[in-house]
Amino acid sequence: MLETSRRLLALLGLLQKPGTWPGEVLAARLGVGERTVRKDVERLRELDYPIDTIRGPRGGYRLGDQGKLPPLLLDDDEAVAIAVGLQAVTAVRGIEESSALALAKLEHVLPSRLRRRVRALHDSTSTGPANTATNVDDPPVDPALLTELAVAVRDHTGIRFVYRDDEHVEAEPYRLVSWQQRWYAVARERRTREWRSYRVDWMRLKVPGGPRFTPDPLPGGDYTAFVLREVAFTGWAVHARIEVDAPADEVLARINPTVGVVETVDEHRSVLVTGGDSLEMVAVWIGMLGLDFHVAEPPELVDHVRTLATRYAGALPQV
Repeated sequence: MLETSRRLLALLGLLQKPGTWPGEVLAARLGVGERTVRKDVERLRELDYPIDTIRGPRGGYRLGDQGKLPPLLLDDDEAVAIAVGLQAVTAVRGIEESSALALAKLEHVLPSRLRRRVRALHDSTSTGPANTATNVDDPPVDPALLTELAVAVRDHTGIRFVYRDDEHVEAEPYRLVSWQQRWYAVARERRTREWRSYRVDWMRLKVPGGPRFTPDPLPGGDYTAFVLREVAFTGWAVHARIEVDAPADEVLARINPTVGVVETVDEHRSVLVTGGDSLEMVAVWIGMLGLDFHVAEPPELVDHVRTLATRYAGALPQV
């Protein structure tokens, strides 16, 4: 017979599997009598584990949805996978401390053999910057805000918020999208019925929120693609329209489609609508096109490209 503590863990492991477990089946699995199973269930309830009793000929026990989480019962690969994920997100601003604490708690509840493997992985790994594609710090992630938005999406509840410190918005949220270390909420503006994507780090929720709504999903249902298109027009800190001396097809072949939208002017020219977190990054991207281009707006980008032109010219050897 298993000692009590090991038997309780084994019982929890069985109850984690979906469905209702008859008492006689649990007793057979644990090698004890049904009376012992009943006592073990009561011990777990005293520890606030939510175990429901189902009456009737098909009754038994099942783990409920509320209360304390049961101990993690992971195999080797699952434990390592979770540790890798937690190690990676320690570089995400806003949840560094929570991720480190979660990793420590994971190690604490694992068997010593797995704990040593996870600790070895942690001690042997360094995490680089989460996003090296910009010279601007990543915005911090607010777990509480993400959770509130996710619940609103799930429950079809409207939200009210201040956007970028001056725009007051009432909207119906449909999806959260994570891209390039940024979080976006796809929502339908309540008054105009316009679909928009909002950067979460630019949102400040107001209480109370909006009323519940009947879902009317985005046509096509591709919320991620919608965010990528919207970001090209409205989601950057810096926006630019670049005239390129090449047809649209050639420009599209040279860029990642997530960084901009290309508009046809004629068979020899096109316009790239793009943006970035800083003037420097926009200048880098358009410089990587490998095509002749002309910058007309915004004025700050014109000045920055002019400065770069002078700097690069001065870097050339004198003839």
